[in-house]
Formats: sequence, C-alpha cells, structure tokens
Amino acid sequence: MRIDIITVLPELLKSPFEASILKRAIEAGLVEVHFHNLRDYTSDRYKSIDDTQFGGGAGMVMMVEPIDKCISALKSERDYDEIIYMTPDGETLKQGIANQISLKENIIILCGHYKGVDQRVRDQFITREISIGDYVLSGGELGAAVLCDAVIRLIPGVLGNETSALTDSFQDGLLAPPIYTKPRDYKGWKVPELLFSGNFPEIEKWREEQAYLRTKERRPDLLDEN
Repeated sequence: MRIDIITVLPELLKSPFEASILKRAIEAGLVEVHFHNLRDYTSDRYKSIDDTQFGGGAGMVMMVEPIDKCISALKSERDYDEIIYMTPDGETLKQGIANQISLKENIIILCGHYKGVDQRVRDQFITREISIGDYVLSGGELGAAVLCDAVIRLIPGVLGNETSALTDSFQDGLLAPPIYTKPRDYKGWKVPELLFSGNFPEIEKWREEQAYLRTKERRPDLLDEN
C-alpha cells in the first residue's frame, strides 16, 4: 500500500510514523507513506494556500489551485483508489471503513485547515470524506494519523499475529471481551477458571457472551446498528 498525505504541516505528521508498528511496517516495505507540503505547489512568493471566502464571513479557506496542482501531480504518476479528505462533516471513522481502506493499493489523504477547502476541491477530486469524531481540531493532520494507524495495522504482516486484528473491538460489531495474562492470581484478583480448562469451544462461547454483555453495558448503540 502507498499513502500520500497532503498537508500544510508535514513536521506535525511525521513522528507517529517514526516509531512502533507504523515504523516497522514502513521498514518492512509493507506500506509507503509520503508527505507532500502543500506550500510547494503555490504560485506566489508568499506560498499562500488560503484566502478569504467569497460572500464574506469569518475564517480563511484553503484555495483550489495548490491542491489541484498537488493532486494532479500525484495522479500523473499512478492511479489512486481513494482520495480522502479529513473533515469534521465526513462519515465517522469506524472499523468497517478501516477494513475497506486497508484493501486499497494507493490512497491520497488531504488534511484540511482553517474553515476547510474550496468546495470545488471536494466536488472534483475527493472520493471519500472521513471524520474521526464530532469535534473540530486545528487541522486534519492528527485525524490523518489516526486513520493511517487504523488502516496500516490491518495490512497482512504488520502485526505479529495475523489473526490479532480480527479479534479487536468492533470487528464483529461488538466490543472485545475481557482479557487476562500472568500471574494467574494477583493480590487475590483471580483469572476465570474456564480460561485454564483447555475447552476452547467453551472458552470462545464465554468470550462471545462477555463481548455481548460488555457492548450492551457500554455501547448499546452498536447493538442497535446491528
């Protein structure tokens, strides 16, 4: 997979990709992540990427020209499966969306700023708009990092255990069940005996029941969606 991220603040974005799972995925050649500074595609000496909005109103708007130049330059080199715009009014990021995007080969992520981008960018280039929640950040970079993390960890070979991501919360519409590790008894806080029984069908049944109960208690809205 190749991910091209268009941003005004590449320095803000780079650090998550220089550590942990994301770094290992890049070093192993499982994913390529490239950062493109939008100011490199401006046409004036001030490297302007925003201007006031037509019709009046507070806040600046990202201009269409530098975004067009950047996206067009990238598209001249390869085909893209998705051009994603990170915006508060996009569809809320959920596990199913991450699953879908992880199957793509090449994607572009555009990070919004200020009041957003000129609507013509959304009309002409964007194939998908994604939000990470019902709140507003100072820019789309943090949202892009969240999306990339959610997607990259699903790529085969990124996680040590190929089935690990498949048992995460939300993969089956439920929260994950309780999990335990050593020691078996800590300060009298004991692990359920069933987990030591070796009866794996019963263990899986218990996990499914616990996942349902936890979801019903903490996120009943997920059950309504299903």
